[in-house]
Amino acid sequence: MSVRSYSYLTLLLLTLLGAACVTGLARLRFNYNFNDFYPTGDPDLAYYEQYSARFGNDNDYVLVGLETPPGRSLFEADFARRVDQFSRFARRQPQVVYVLSPTTAANPVVEGLGVFNVPYLHLDQLADPAVRAADSSLIYRTPGLVGNLFARDARAVTVLLQTTPDLKKPPGDSLMSALRGELQRLGFADEQIHLGGKLVAQSVFVDRLKVEMALFVSLSVLLVMGLLWLTFRAWWGVVLPLAVVAGATVGGLALVGWFGAGIDLMTALLPVMMCVVGIADSVHLLTRYVTETGEGTAPIPALRISLRESMFGSGLSALTTSLGFFTLTASHIRPIHNFGLYTGLAVLIAYGLTFTLLPALLVLLPRPQQRHGAGRSWDGPLGRLFRLVLRRRRLVFTVAGLVLAGSIAAASQVRIESRLLDDLADDDPVQLDFRFFERQFAGVRPFELHLAPAAGRSVYDLAVLRETEEIERYLQRRYGLQFVASPVTVVKSVRKALKGGGLSEYRLPDSEAELRRLQRQLRRVSQRPEFRALAAPDGREGRLTGRMPDPGSTVVAGLNADLRRFIEQHTDPTVLRTRLTGSALLIDKNNQNLTRDMLIGIGVDVLMVTVIVLVLFRSLRMVPVVLIPNLLPIVVVAGVMGLCGVPMKVSTSIIFTIAFGIAVDDTIHFISKLRLMLGQEPTVQRAVSRTYRLAGKAVIVTSLILVGGFSTLLFSSFDGTFYVGLLIGLTLLMGVVAELTLLPLLILAFYKRPRVGRARRAQAA
Repeated sequence: MSVRSYSYLTLLLLTLLGAACVTGLARLRFNYNFNDFYPTGDPDLAYYEQYSARFGNDNDYVLVGLETPPGRSLFEADFARRVDQFSRFARRQPQVVYVLSPTTAANPVVEGLGVFNVPYLHLDQLADPAVRAADSSLIYRTPGLVGNLFARDARAVTVLLQTTPDLKKPPGDSLMSALRGELQRLGFADEQIHLGGKLVAQSVFVDRLKVEMALFVSLSVLLVMGLLWLTFRAWWGVVLPLAVVAGATVGGLALVGWFGAGIDLMTALLPVMMCVVGIADSVHLLTRYVTETGEGTAPIPALRISLRESMFGSGLSALTTSLGFFTLTASHIRPIHNFGLYTGLAVLIAYGLTFTLLPALLVLLPRPQQRHGAGRSWDGPLGRLFRLVLRRRRLVFTVAGLVLAGSIAAASQVRIESRLLDDLADDDPVQLDFRFFERQFAGVRPFELHLAPAAGRSVYDLAVLRETEEIERYLQRRYGLQFVASPVTVVKSVRKALKGGGLSEYRLPDSEAELRRLQRQLRRVSQRPEFRALAAPDGREGRLTGRMPDPGSTVVAGLNADLRRFIEQHTDPTVLRTRLTGSALLIDKNNQNLTRDMLIGIGVDVLMVTVIVLVLFRSLRMVPVVLIPNLLPIVVVAGVMGLCGVPMKVSTSIIFTIAFGIAVDDTIHFISKLRLMLGQEPTVQRAVSRTYRLAGKAVIVTSLILVGGFSTLLFSSFDGTFYVGLLIGLTLLMGVVAELTLLPLLILAFYKRPRVGRARRAQAA
């Protein structure tokens, strides 16, 4: 069978595989599930899942903040009436379990055999200044109202909507659309409306993912097309590499669809990664092919030479790059795990297509025509640059040493820090709305403490209630909770109701006898929607829940340590046992594994590169030669993070592993080419010089493509994506500088040709 026949057969098989991939693409869905960012396999996650099954999730709510017009009060009749209409509308929505609103909140009073709910806001009488004054006075003296439903400055209110558990995006979007539509109908201006909660972030994140994914891919393709055209000055030099990238992207996304992973904040980067990472092997192969044909070699022999010289080095670089992504699968965070897995597989697909699809197309295409000497225009500048590096070797080593020392000092300032919405910019509308709730109300960060009375006790035992109340006081005074509710809240509310509703009666019973007199009403009141989730039906377990502003994971870690110490010293374990839990705690726990996961990733990459160097050169001296130019940019970027105050968090922790895996590609190509040249040149310096000229063009072109491709991520509205683009691009830029200056000098300084090789060369001479 002829070479052309093999090419047609290859294209036919690849077309059939591409058709099969369509079924995977058809299953793709955009996804932003907040719960996916919990650390999988963590004991605290298993505990929280059992806890939420009994008491519900702590983030199944929507906060609707409504501001009064400038200079107006929330106690004015028109504003209160519109808030009430909205509250009643929200209550009718199928996705809403119950609504807690300033206009429906009531002060229960027990008289005789009946319970009367006296509203805090008398809507039909607010036109009377005396009624407004009385209502205002009562509200701002009643615990649990100010900062929860009413703003401290009386210029805003919050309506809390408890939604059905784990509400997904389509029904969640329907609910949010209905709420916004009703608010507009009632005459609330956009600047008066503030929305907070998981559903809000979920809706915004997914919608932006779709837009940004299309934007990044478009910008990356345009940028890559421009650089490829400048490199090869021919249509085939643009179309063929893009065909490889397109095939690898389709294959990677098809795998995502087949396994049901979904497109989330991390896997949305896969197409961009392939546009910039998956094209490198194609550039190396085409560059070598163009050089051979430019020297007069016929196309088929030139292709064979190019494949022989490029396949091994490209295979090693594809292995190291994919391994850089595969190490992310060690992460306990599902989106990062999936991103590493599917992007690593897509890199291997790109390698396979580079040496199947690309050769098949080159065989069927006419002999390439070059306008600029078949790439020889690069030889002169690269030769001069190499000679300049040799003359300035002391300067190169001195600058590298100073940069390394300064970067290490700056990197020590990097701190591990995260917030619930740290992927959104400070001026993002969603972020501003969440800040509004932190400034005017109790905040949006949830707090959960599991209450487990000792055997034979109930959360409604007086001793348990007193222990719980002591913890509540600490949380409000020292921890920073702005709103808190627990079984203590239920008992205090019942006692106040039985005592005529007076504020002074909002306290725990003085004795067991008084508590027993509350039991009948306690059972009835505890079934009200706002109290139902605070205790198990049998009273054997309870929940202390609250909200607070988000001070950041580092501060919260200290607060949690102090809280555990307080409970250990002041709570009697024979009466009550407690355990911190909740969604916010789980998100914060991710920080505990960031440094470990990052070091594991880089360690595996370094080990793999070490093995490759030992196999190629059988010399331990070459290991630091290869590692130093690739680790130096990593340290520099860590120093930049420290100087600029960029924190280490989930999205930025993956940068180092990915950047090292990508940056080492050019080094692998360089040393694999050097290995061939050492067998053809009499001295190490001449072998390095020839390798520099042969590999330099591909190194520079692929680095420019990589840096340019990652720079498109700078347009992202997500801080995490922005920093991935900025810091990986900076790493690769530093990497190519080290590749062209430090690497050849280190090779000349440390590499010694094996004695057997020198003896054979002398014998041949």
